[in-house]
Amino acid sequence: MDVTRALESALPGVTVSASNPDRVAYSRDLWPRRLLDARAGRPAVSPPLAVVWPTTTEQLAALARFARAEGFDLVPFGAGSGVCGGVDPGERTIVVDVKKMRDFSIDPAGPSLDVGAGAMGITLEEDIQRAGYTIGHFPSSILCSTVGGWIAARGAGQCSGKYGKIEDMVQSVDCVLGTGDVVTLKRRFDGPNMVPLVVGSEGTLCTIARAKLRLHPVPAARAYAAFSFPDTESGWDAFRQMFQAGLRPAVSRLYDPIDSAIMKSGSVKSGKKRHGPKTASGTLKRLARGLLGVPRALNAVIQAAEGNLLGGATMVLVFEGASEEAHADCEQATRIAILAGARPLGEGPARKWFAHRYSVSYRQAPVFRLGAFSDTMEVAAPWSKLSGLYDGVRAALGEHVLVMAHLSHAYPDGCSIYFTFSGSADSDAAAIAKYEAAWRAAMTAAIGAGGTLSHHHGVGRSKAPRLGDELGFGVELVRRLMRAWDPDGLMNRGNLVPRADAPLVETRAAEPFVPGRVDEHSLLATFSGDTRVDAAEATLRARGLTLGAEGESTVATWVAEGMPGAKSAWADPVAQALSGFVATLSTGRELVVRPAPRRAVGPDLSALVLGARERIARIDHATFAVQRHDAPHARELPFGADPNPPMSDAERAAWERIVSALR
Repeated sequence: MDVTRALESALPGVTVSASNPDRVAYSRDLWPRRLLDARAGRPAVSPPLAVVWPTTTEQLAALARFARAEGFDLVPFGAGSGVCGGVDPGERTIVVDVKKMRDFSIDPAGPSLDVGAGAMGITLEEDIQRAGYTIGHFPSSILCSTVGGWIAARGAGQCSGKYGKIEDMVQSVDCVLGTGDVVTLKRRFDGPNMVPLVVGSEGTLCTIARAKLRLHPVPAARAYAAFSFPDTESGWDAFRQMFQAGLRPAVSRLYDPIDSAIMKSGSVKSGKKRHGPKTASGTLKRLARGLLGVPRALNAVIQAAEGNLLGGATMVLVFEGASEEAHADCEQATRIAILAGARPLGEGPARKWFAHRYSVSYRQAPVFRLGAFSDTMEVAAPWSKLSGLYDGVRAALGEHVLVMAHLSHAYPDGCSIYFTFSGSADSDAAAIAKYEAAWRAAMTAAIGAGGTLSHHHGVGRSKAPRLGDELGFGVELVRRLMRAWDPDGLMNRGNLVPRADAPLVETRAAEPFVPGRVDEHSLLATFSGDTRVDAAEATLRARGLTLGAEGESTVATWVAEGMPGAKSAWADPVAQALSGFVATLSTGRELVVRPAPRRAVGPDLSALVLGARERIARIDHATFAVQRHDAPHARELPFGADPNPPMSDAERAAWERIVSALR
């Protein structure tokens, strides 16, 4: 079969290519494991049969029907900036590049943005800002990522402290299912909400065609501040106090001592230009590989120097919005930081960071040119577990590689830690073995410390083998979701979930879900499903806390109805009300989603219980984010969208497919 002619016949007007350069260019993303394979001379990828560039949703639907009829697989493709192996075509795969679907329009009534999935981040944001708005989503990959990629990976931007992650920005999403059906999914709070299932699905449930995103006014002013803390722990405790006091800095970043030292010395990260030859000399390569080849000793030296030779941790804050509000909030954050032991550094470090905020995207290549390797791992946990997560992952990685870390996405109930690590070995084969050993150890440590495997990079094939460690039976539910909307399994086959024959690890719920337990450090409270909401509120008020809810319904019913009366998620997108839960499905199986401030480990399975009217599962225990009764509320972000839009027939049909598949 001549696939090019067949595609051109089935999709009139759609650009199709089966040329070798195009097929190779679309055969992988930026997963460092593949770069190591390439350097070792291994056939790291299997090029797809062809690449297509549709321009309309209708063409995407026709392509899905064609692929289903002919037995081809489909891999949606944005800009290829993913770092988890989300793109790895098989022998009968067609890659679907959506970058020609980039048109957009602005509705000032929301305000909101209707945009094609292929719109490139930086040019879109620049166009939006010229119209007086901002999306508020600024990932480090904004120069080389698309709207569809943001949604598929469940990503986070550098201003998540004010605007939230991408899942907080999506009002609706137009999808093409594996069946070829087109459905517009709308975010709602009092009924089935399937948007969280598409966000983070990594191309396995559908192809994202368009999205409607909320907008914000371009900030009128910014206020900058930077501080030096004696150690990393005192810095992140200041973060905790700030966010629990209702402050929402757009940018909040904390660099550990070694990362701080590198930032101060002037590197690609800080934007300082380097001079000299573009390629490293043989001596430099040998020196770098030699140092990285003894990571345990190197990490020990660095840890011994922390707080002494290296200095402390560095915090960078940027507040934005109305001028008076931004500067007032920055002053309050400064008071909190100083009381926590910080030394003010003025505006300079924060302004410098902001001016070079995307330079971090280009740090990987020089390390590989030196004959070494590097990668990143971003995890998250409640504040009470953050120290164990930081120490555990750092120690696990430190046995194999040089490791440094920073915190860059904070919330009232917890925070993300972003580890950067580098290593080397005597041969490419040994480097691959060391790389894989480092990842295995780090993922084991993250799960063991009560953290999540990913905060915003996603899963891909990199973390898929360990997804069951975090989601337990939830992995099987994700597989069933795939079958519900893609019965032939043609959407990004092999991505996101472990192999079907891999042993399923059951997540244990005993430790994180103790009814009546209150984690006052993280401001998390756990209640059984049969507890009345007013009784839960009374229990919390006796401790100076509040859930912000009223009513005589049980916790299980309250969650099933979408938590009516709770603060609007549009008003404060940084806070999330439901942190984790245990639920029993109609089959009797138990679904456990452990408490975490945010995660990016596939679809958000809370959509199966929150507002779902117990069609799929019933809450046994739930962990909620609470607030101190006397604490100020965060400044609300106005948004005029309908919080509970009606369901269309297509959306209702998509929901019933899910209900049937999960029973």
